[in-house]
Amino acid sequence: MTHASRIAGLAIAALLLGGCSWFGKKDEASEPVELVDIETTLDVRRVWSVKLGDDAEFLRVMLRPAGDGNRVYAASRDGNVVAMELESGKEVWRTELELTLSAGPGVGNGLVVVGSADGLVIVLDATDGTERWRADSGGEVLSPPLVTDEYIVISTIDNRLRALRVFDGSDAWSVEKQTPALTMRGSATPAIASNAVIAGFDSGRLVAANLEDGTVLWESLLAPPSGRSDLERLSDIDGEISVVGQDIYAAGYQGRVAAVAAESGQILWAREISTYVGVAVDWTSAFTVNESGEIIALTRRNGQENWRQDSLLRREPTLPVPFNTAVVSGDLEGYIHFFSKIDGTPVARLRQGSAAISAPPTVIGNYLLVQSDAGNIAAYTVRQRAATRNASPESEDEGA
Repeated sequence: MTHASRIAGLAIAALLLGGCSWFGKKDEASEPVELVDIETTLDVRRVWSVKLGDDAEFLRVMLRPAGDGNRVYAASRDGNVVAMELESGKEVWRTELELTLSAGPGVGNGLVVVGSADGLVIVLDATDGTERWRADSGGEVLSPPLVTDEYIVISTIDNRLRALRVFDGSDAWSVEKQTPALTMRGSATPAIASNAVIAGFDSGRLVAANLEDGTVLWESLLAPPSGRSDLERLSDIDGEISVVGQDIYAAGYQGRVAAVAAESGQILWAREISTYVGVAVDWTSAFTVNESGEIIALTRRNGQENWRQDSLLRREPTLPVPFNTAVVSGDLEGYIHFFSKIDGTPVARLRQGSAAISAPPTVIGNYLLVQSDAGNIAAYTVRQRAATRNASPESEDEGA
């Protein structure tokens, strides 16, 4: 499958999915690039792994682990929500919701929150997994909920941003934008900047809403629609929105990667890069992957391109996440790729399994958590520098 599988619309999907021509011949130009041996210079080891539940292969749900410093919380497509000890992976509790889950968990304020395919938001107690309440959001939730002291903020597939009260799930406020005729399957993950919720919409607009009452403070057209057809005018803001101080980093499909001022919505800098995975940042750099699968590193201050890595073309790499001295991305065949932050050189590669990795890895302290579409989660750490050796594409990850 290619990134076009995210596009909602059966007629278009029928034309874009798969790797065959009208006559059944293999289209080599659309095939994922083959991996080559690399020189391993970063010693990455698997510490533990846990089976969460059934697989969600090819469904493009946003199920990724989250943590509170001591525990890891994760959810499976078939309704399991699990709490584990961060260092050992030992199961603390498991709640079976008997729902089809599509996003989460979001963690905060002693709560664990997940979203379902039929629009339910379910809130569990982080201590023991007991259910506090559930509420109907009115649309499928495809990004992890944002949990604050007073509100749970969700973004739904029907282009709405909603805040529910932590106490009982009652509606606090909502922001809704017009939905274009054609959109990508996915939602931007809401983020907090000061007292504002930052959200992306399918119209290509980045919006700041007051956390207390939902008042729209500003809007910024990050990915202006262009072209004549609905397909050409796709401009969704999906994936990760990152905030550092008063700077916001976001990206749009067929649009731009940009830094935006949190207080005004003014675009500080922008680069023409089309992506649906969003932007990850550290103190000096911003990282993304374009629609072709190129990993791109930009200087966070001014957007200058530092390097571009094309070894994962058409392998549907996830958002590259900073970890230790590397940035890390999963791919459609279950490989986890580590690239040097400095110049993009491959420094390590592991294979978690044969199932795709669709959600970005999660970093909690010194641990990298990766969840595959098969419903498995594994934790990795970096050990002392390894002796130089070659890593073949077929090598599996190594246990502790």
